[in-house]
Amino acid sequence: MIQRYSRPEISAIWSEDFKYNTWLQIEILACEKRAERGEVPLADLAEIKSKANFEINRILEIEETTNHDVIAFLTNVAEYVGPASRHIHYGMTSSDVLDTALSYQMKAAGEILLQDLYMLKESLWKRAAEHKNTLCIGRTHGIHAEPITMGLKFALWYEETRRNIYRLEQAVKNISFGKISGAVGTFDHLEPDVEDYVCRGLGLEPAPISTQVLQRDRHAEYISVLAIIGGTLEKIATEIRHLQKTEVLEAEEYFAKGQKGSSAMPHKRNPITCERIAGMARILRGNATAAFENIALWHERDITHSSVERVIIPDSTILLDYMLAKTISLIDNLLLYPENMMKNFNKTRGLVFSQRVLLRLVEKGLTREAAYKAVQTAAMTVWKDESKNMKDELLADDSVTKFVSKEEIDDIFNPANLLKNLDKIFERTIYS
Repeated sequence: MIQRYSRPEISAIWSEDFKYNTWLQIEILACEKRAERGEVPLADLAEIKSKANFEINRILEIEETTNHDVIAFLTNVAEYVGPASRHIHYGMTSSDVLDTALSYQMKAAGEILLQDLYMLKESLWKRAAEHKNTLCIGRTHGIHAEPITMGLKFALWYEETRRNIYRLEQAVKNISFGKISGAVGTFDHLEPDVEDYVCRGLGLEPAPISTQVLQRDRHAEYISVLAIIGGTLEKIATEIRHLQKTEVLEAEEYFAKGQKGSSAMPHKRNPITCERIAGMARILRGNATAAFENIALWHERDITHSSVERVIIPDSTILLDYMLAKTISLIDNLLLYPENMMKNFNKTRGLVFSQRVLLRLVEKGLTREAAYKAVQTAAMTVWKDESKNMKDELLADDSVTKFVSKEEIDDIFNPANLLKNLDKIFERTIYS
């Protein structure tokens, strides 16, 4: 089994320690800029920077009384800093800290998810190239349609993953904004250059305009993109689940030595990873719906979004990170069975060549209606009688052989002639 997936722990971004450290960094950056403006004595700034700290259990203890997380945090920091703490949080509102920190966390999480997507793209590229010419049957409505290759399936997912990378890059860019503009966004007590300094110190941009909060269309876009990516992973998982059905068995999840598929049936080898991915995609879509509901807030701010975001944003990023890790491993270790692909390809005894016959007859001068009738008549006979095959039925039909010779029919039914534009498709996708 291939095990090559390595990534930073995304859950650490949502830890209390990371959050409070980010809050503290925001407060110190604001003090630095105000000191530069002559509003904070340099001695007090030095005191703040050398002593500022927090203790999580103490913050939680204070919050039991204040019922306000930012005030509890500031109270605890003041216990470390002393009198110079009067400069901390000057002219700011809680959301200046909360929203700017949340953007920083979402940006950091998004960058990890982008690493995941690049690794998935690489995995899909390798499998697409490996199975570029592995012939299999294409299906529409679940019914055999026309031939494709297994490589085309991987190439399709590869191209969608590229689009998801672009989507997430844009979503990360649009969430990478902070605000230090005060209680209603008017900078009544702090100048805009403080906001600019704090944001750029965190690798963010200052929001061109805000109320007490950053506007939640940014967050909704971000979460909706995660849901779209989850939908792609579900698409991959659903296809593999079908291909692993006993009567199909063209592909199969890796099944490790000692792994068990069922407590009741020892023979079982189930697509449990694919089913897990498909189920988790539903959570991401539900979270996206909640994010859309957060866009409309009362006036310059209410807190109906806050409790929702404490759940959906960390959960969505952690969940998608897990889903991507599982999908990368799934693709890297996916078992493929070309012999079963050809067995299924031949199962309908030549029916999948029907359009090639139809078009050849049209080229020879038959009307489309007459050609369609001749080919469909032969096809329906083959569907009903498993002892018959499409090629023989056509050869026995004078209305067909009058226009197409046996040699031409042999050529039509030669799999080597299929997929003549495969190289062009690959040039436009995985080789581009």
